[in-house]
Amino acid sequence: MTAVAGCPLCDAPGGRIVFEGAKLRVIHAQEEGFPAFYRVVWRDHAAEFSDLDAADRVLCMEAVVRVEQSLRDALAPTKLNIAALGNMVAHLHWHVIARFDWDSHFPGSVWAGGQRVAPAERLAAVQALLPQAETDMVRRLATLA
Repeated sequence: MTAVAGCPLCDAPGGRIVFEGAKLRVIHAQEEGFPAFYRVVWRDHAAEFSDLDAADRVLCMEAVVRVEQSLRDALAPTKLNIAALGNMVAHLHWHVIARFDWDSHFPGSVWAGGQRVAPAERLAAVQALLPQAETDMVRRLATLA
């Protein structure tokens, strides 16, 4: 694996590992107020999506789609956000976040200011569905080449 010393995603998983493949991993991020916040992290250090060859770009995006579909099926969110910023951590990773019209920041970005307090019972209900979503996620990701 190509790693860069001091890179937080080379040095550590970046969250609770849900799936670990030869070229990527999927982690559940511990982001307060956003129980269904996942990241698809490329194993080798690459700063930009264009650093990957064509086949790896397809593989990476297919993983993002499979994570998205698992969250969509299990949670029925209002919207799914997908982002690859890398401004703070220049290691290729995609955020896949299930969003709900009642969440604290909706319709704004999860990185924007909050607009309300998210109802604790709704957060708990989403949290309770995550094992089902993750089981499906692993099943879908395991079939990637």
